[in-house]
Amino acid sequence: MMNFCGLLTEKKEPVPLKSIDAQLEVKDHVATLVSTLNYENKEDKPLEAVFVFPLPGDAAVCHFSAQIGETHIVAEVKEKQQAQEEYDDALSSGQQAFLLEESEQSPDIFSLKVGRLPPGESASIRLEYVTELAVQADDGLRFCLPAVLNPRYQSQGPSVQVTSVPASLVPYSLSFSAQVSSPRPISKIESSCSLEPLQYLNADQTQATIKLGGGHKFDRDIELLIYYKDAHQPSAVVEAGQASAKPGSLMGDPVVMVSLYPEFPQSVMSSLATCGEFVFLMDRSGSMGCSMNNSTPQETRISSARDTLLLLLKSLPMGCYFNIYSFGSSFEHIFPKSVEYSEKTMKEALEEVEKMESNLGGTEILQPLKHIYSQACIPKHPRQLFVFTDGEVGNTKEVTDLVKKNADSHRCFSFGIGEGASSALINGMAKDGGGHAQFITGADRMQPKVMQSLRFALQPAVEDISVSWDLPKGVSATVLSQPITAIFQGQRSLIYAQLTLQSSEEADGTVTVKYSLAGHPSQSQLHFNLKPAEDSGLTVHRLAARTMIRSLESEERTQSEQNDEEMKKRVVELSVQSGVSSFFTAFIAVNKDSGESVEGPLVRRNIPTPFFPTCSASPRRPRSCATQCTHLSSSFHFTGSWLDMPALSAAEPPQPRKDPVLQLVSLQKASGCWMLDANLAAMLGKTSEQVEKAKPPSVAGPGEGYWLWASILALIWLHGFKMDVMEEWELLSMKAASWIKAQNAPHVSECVEAGNTLLGCAVKKEALGI
Repeated sequence: MMNFCGLLTEKKEPVPLKSIDAQLEVKDHVATLVSTLNYENKEDKPLEAVFVFPLPGDAAVCHFSAQIGETHIVAEVKEKQQAQEEYDDALSSGQQAFLLEESEQSPDIFSLKVGRLPPGESASIRLEYVTELAVQADDGLRFCLPAVLNPRYQSQGPSVQVTSVPASLVPYSLSFSAQVSSPRPISKIESSCSLEPLQYLNADQTQATIKLGGGHKFDRDIELLIYYKDAHQPSAVVEAGQASAKPGSLMGDPVVMVSLYPEFPQSVMSSLATCGEFVFLMDRSGSMGCSMNNSTPQETRISSARDTLLLLLKSLPMGCYFNIYSFGSSFEHIFPKSVEYSEKTMKEALEEVEKMESNLGGTEILQPLKHIYSQACIPKHPRQLFVFTDGEVGNTKEVTDLVKKNADSHRCFSFGIGEGASSALINGMAKDGGGHAQFITGADRMQPKVMQSLRFALQPAVEDISVSWDLPKGVSATVLSQPITAIFQGQRSLIYAQLTLQSSEEADGTVTVKYSLAGHPSQSQLHFNLKPAEDSGLTVHRLAARTMIRSLESEERTQSEQNDEEMKKRVVELSVQSGVSSFFTAFIAVNKDSGESVEGPLVRRNIPTPFFPTCSASPRRPRSCATQCTHLSSSFHFTGSWLDMPALSAAEPPQPRKDPVLQLVSLQKASGCWMLDANLAAMLGKTSEQVEKAKPPSVAGPGEGYWLWASILALIWLHGFKMDVMEEWELLSMKAASWIKAQNAPHVSECVEAGNTLLGCAVKKEALGI
């Protein structure tokens, strides 16, 4: 009988992976992560350890090496099939070998194989990647180290095998530290994980370190939100080429990374669009019945989604068009096609939203997207698509390709809900759809993040975007990144360009982005020095290479077979030249210096990955789901999982809303006003008699005067008591203020004064926007 020792899986198999140490370095908005995976074989047979794990979908993996005793092996990037054959050949001949490759299904899943680790031997694997940090709607820079890999739903086709266990049973440890530096002071760093206190390294607070608190339970991704003071400062980094690379090649020439933050005129920002077609696509798969987080288990993903749809529908402008789709294994839509927004259609939609449950099975997003895109666009009403999903799908590339194909006809805003949402899917849809991505994790509320994105959607679409360069004689720029397709107020636009320099003299250059905003020509401009920055390594080159590789891979999937091979060849060449992984390449390392071959039959050990089983025993979800989590098999394929199965019993009627803001919002009419009735009075904490008695004498009997009085009371209550969640109700309050101003009533000031007296507030009329 085998003597088990060390860490064990649920199947009582030893786990050779003992620990992961992750060290993050952030310079302004670029992050470099170095992860060290420590292995030890305590068995009496040589092992092959296989670990399938998530990485950020937009990361450029640029280094992979192994340390076995005194031997250090640096992996090479090679064409994928060649790398796989070399790995297999090495194992069959008794050599140690290491293989790192990207999943065929999604660029945010990688497989790491450690082959022929001898009995009693240890090995350290070093993995490095670089990535740009995405700007959130609240101006924070988001870094996420994925630690959770939920089973990806896939209805058909081949799947990647992954071994998973509930987060509480992960048999290895994780340590994480970060060092942050920026030209601007670091105001704060937040996280959904437990962190040690932020340590500033200098007096001007431009450098800081932070560490993950002890005992990380693998129940969530490690997310950092980094906030700089005066973050919206344009910048350019020029990086020297690699001395050993051929001049004229990507790695041999200097590369510049330009970050621009276009600012729109206040006149444009204060006048939000009154037109548009708003299509909301809501995930109703079984996994949406899971709780949003551990601190509020009664709030499920689907219940939060219902509340969010209420806010969205109440905030839409009169005269626009809208529709709501929901999907699982099948899909539904409330209206056959988008309808004009009115009191009648809004009420009809909200009645259907109230019935929404997480009972549609799997996560098949492709078919509803195809149906949406098959609908003719409405003239003079630009389409805005809002996609809500927990991101557990297996056909990520097919979905993002479809969004990109239809990018000219719409903007796509995507929301990743809960731990383990696929960054490749959420970021990919927003990037390819010219929109914005948001992630709702930890204790985040969905509503403020979604309303921030609605603000973006209500901004006028920026058109006729072009980039021009003003460079000294003998200097030219070749843009490497995809053309800019979307610009939002205060959001970063990134441009990579390869520079050809004929002389070493210092000089300055200028890059200008021109565009049309609400029919008016505008531009953003940056002057920068062409002298390469010191000690920047090849980070900018690798990010530029990653950008080109992803662009070529996307093109390859839509090309003819002949062009397909040509595109694949270009990707492989670029990947090998830059040392950055791709779909068509892999990192391969073979230990040829180990002397004697490692004899004996090879035993495969799958390293388990944490997943996030958090179904709660809520009124809308049977209690048996909560207990089922702890009895799952530890082996999964990326196919349908128990999380994506229909609910086990019929849904109970929706519970009454307890959130006072949502109660008030639910009473608002589509036009923006409120009706004076007992429900509103109760919501304000008053009786109908008190509200009636407090109204100014100038307000006439029942009619428009009562509607005006009711609407002003609602606005005073929001501004007086709920400023902490203003992001959630600001748009609908602006709509209410517009309705009030449109009445041209002579007694508004009297109503504001009387309303303040009744509610015990001191809100100024100007603050209400009336």
